[in-house]
Amino acid sequence: MTATSLALIGATIVLGSFISGVFGMAGGMVLLGVLLVYFDVATAMVLFSILQITANGWRALHWRSYVLWPIFYWYLAGSVLAFIVMRSIAYVPDKAVVYLLLGLMPFTVEALPESMRPNIEWRGVPFITGIFTTIIQFMAGVGGLFLDIFFNKSGLDRKTTNATKAITQTFSHVLRAAYFGSMAGVGELQFIVWGPGIVLALLGAIAAPFVVERMSDHGFRQWTRGIIFTIAVVYLIRGGLLMWQGA
Repeated sequence: MTATSLALIGATIVLGSFISGVFGMAGGMVLLGVLLVYFDVATAMVLFSILQITANGWRALHWRSYVLWPIFYWYLAGSVLAFIVMRSIAYVPDKAVVYLLLGLMPFTVEALPESMRPNIEWRGVPFITGIFTTIIQFMAGVGGLFLDIFFNKSGLDRKTTNATKAITQTFSHVLRAAYFGSMAGVGELQFIVWGPGIVLALLGAIAAPFVVERMSDHGFRQWTRGIIFTIAVVYLIRGGLLMWQGA
């Protein structure tokens, strides 16, 4: 891998970690999209998981006093169940499928009527959320957009939302690393990539709270929406080109 490629990956790690730290999502879409350019799907997923565990774990630690632990415990139970089922299937998507799913997800979520979007605070919803978010993460690599459906209808403020999503996503990233690592190993993954990558992910995550503290809840939601749909369009084009080239 060239120095230019490593520099691009490094910059993306910082940017992705920072975006996730501010908005609780979207940064993963940026990072995974770039990693898929340089690595096969399984290797990209494992590296992505390692970096996201670092960024989300630090965010969960920083906002730990805002975490709603009952939601996390039920989410954890649903995630483990989904992991057991998906591991028995051992499904690994190709790059085109991952890009298309990443791009389609925001529009699919947007098409869902407001009245049909469940509230993460409702009884039983965190367990169901854990099941389906984990399945989507194994298929598309990123489940934060789907997870946000269950938070959007709640009355939780940006800090509680960020903290609770961070702890649930940290656990999901551990499961994804175990899922893809157990099936395909780490391929081209070397310390020169993931070692410095962990440090860069922390830098982005540490910088994020300074922005979160200065944002309003309204601005938080507006920026999140704009970033997500911009990235989604890019990935739809990328996925479409890969499908066309492979046809």
